[in-house]
Amino acid sequence: MPSNLLATLYSYPRPPPRRRTKPLQILCVGLPRSGTESLSLALTHLGYTTYHGWDIVFDDPPYTEQWARLAERKYSNPHPHHNKPTQITTTEFDALLGHCDAVINTAAALFNPEIITAYPDAKIILNTRKDVDAWHRSALKTLAEEGADQWSLWFLRLWTADMYWLWRLYCTFGYPGLFRGRTTREGLERNGKRVYMEHGEMVRGMVKEEGRLLEWNVEDGWGGCFLGKEVPDVPFPKANDPAAFRQHMQDLVRPRVMRSLRNFALCVASVGAVGLRLFGGEWEEREWE
Repeated sequence: MPSNLLATLYSYPRPPPRRRTKPLQILCVGLPRSGTESLSLALTHLGYTTYHGWDIVFDDPPYTEQWARLAERKYSNPHPHHNKPTQITTTEFDALLGHCDAVINTAAALFNPEIITAYPDAKIILNTRKDVDAWHRSALKTLAEEGADQWSLWFLRLWTADMYWLWRLYCTFGYPGLFRGRTTREGLERNGKRVYMEHGEMVRGMVKEEGRLLEWNVEDGWGGCFLGKEVPDVPFPKANDPAAFRQHMQDLVRPRVMRSLRNFALCVASVGAVGLRLFGGEWEEREWE
């Protein structure tokens, strides 16, 4: 079935735009698996309202659809990185992010130049890993092996709209586009390390204002903080345990998987009932002839 027809079938009414009630202050633009969850917890501890990559998964499905449509707009171009940034306005971002004042992980990483341009007064944190090889192994494990490579998730996306839009955001356009491959795995294996390095260089090239950019990795902890907040007298949160990540992923996806399986079972049962009625009736007629 053509993807544009599927998108029409699964589409939600456009959700009400979120209203910005406070300025967006922090953009954490590093790639996934670069201490993003620890950094999100730290920013929350400092009093910021964060929008993390997980929040897209948790969000109401109509908002997830809008993120997927932005990703399609950007990454459906065969060579998006050779052109100017996609025109995504502050109003469009605010409609999805207006309730928060710090953005981290997927929303910032997939739309890096666009979101930096949209919020010129926001501080920028370029969160990185010191060991690029370790980052690459982690990204392959989590984004590809435990995500896009799961054929069962590919199948189940057909049976609920929320799974469809999540797959379309992350696995059809987002990560394949970011890493310049036909699939997430192909992009990471061929280009992952190069994209990682170029991503950092792009951010440094865009953010020239003194005091606006902080380069940070999780080993820095609370050190090097430029946010104007008093550093709390508590350990910096650590949330990079692969087993915990896997469990978190399963907890998030399980309810959607169950709904997909239920819908698939209902569809099979309905088709079976219709078939039995049609062919059963035809068989009865033949027996009476």
